[in-house]
Amino acid sequence: MLFVFVSLFLFSDFYWKENPFLQYVSILVAIVYLNNFFLLPFFVKKKMYAFYVFVFAAISFLATQLYCYAFAQCGCTLVKCLSDYLWQSLVPLIFFSFVWILYRFIDKQEEVETVKKEHTEMELKFLKSQINPHVLFNNLNTIYSYSIEKPNETPELILMLSDNLKHVLYDSNEKTISLEKEVHFIDNYIKFQKIRTEGVKKIVYHKNLDNLNYKIAPLLLITIIENAFKHSSLNSDIVINIKIENGSLNFTCENDFNPNKVTTTDFKIGLQNLEKRLALIYDGQYELNIDKSDRFRVSLKLELT
Repeated sequence: MLFVFVSLFLFSDFYWKENPFLQYVSILVAIVYLNNFFLLPFFVKKKMYAFYVFVFAAISFLATQLYCYAFAQCGCTLVKCLSDYLWQSLVPLIFFSFVWILYRFIDKQEEVETVKKEHTEMELKFLKSQINPHVLFNNLNTIYSYSIEKPNETPELILMLSDNLKHVLYDSNEKTISLEKEVHFIDNYIKFQKIRTEGVKKIVYHKNLDNLNYKIAPLLLITIIENAFKHSSLNSDIVINIKIENGSLNFTCENDFNPNKVTTTDFKIGLQNLEKRLALIYDGQYELNIDKSDRFRVSLKLELT
């Protein structure tokens, strides 16, 4: 309608009732819809762009001839006809072709975003599926050894494992969980490790939390803690610090290690997955540093919600 009004008021010497362009509009509508619903989808799908340009030019030429000699009946030459009236066929065709391309581009972008979102969700689920069995495996080993050496203390360990199992099976499926649940899970895990490594490793665990009502992605910190126990040397100290202040989490974990026994494959289910998860969930809102100079030290600063 905008095109019709502009054409009538700015480019026409005829009155409304005398203007043959109004009669020609119905032909233009048919041509535009034919182009947008059949020609463009067909030729773009086949990638026959050169042939489409030829068809586009042929339709514009024939439509202009139809307007000149059937509607306007100007009696002008071919060159005069094209110079005066070709724009009336070209403008709507070009404009609505552009609109079709624009909407197709928007649809493609939405499809790409949807695929990216689905890919991100699947990757997060895959990364979590790699972490979950690893956490439970260590706990089960501890319970097994206690069931043989100290059977009277086994029931309490089973209750702790039950809490951890609930956390892994249910809470870890959420995008974010309360910080209180995640810290409780870490507390239980460290209790298991203190029992399992008694007399072999010394665990120094400090917490300074101003608020437990923040939200955090599940099973993030446990990856670093597990890595410390897995690769620390015998008769060494493992130091874990968790500090929450004004919505900012500062976490450090350090341990002695033997550099000759640590290879890149050791981190495929550990720190590499952690970095991927942080990049997917907290892009631009975290700092992860790994120092392997004297002691293996991992520090994570994270903005919580």
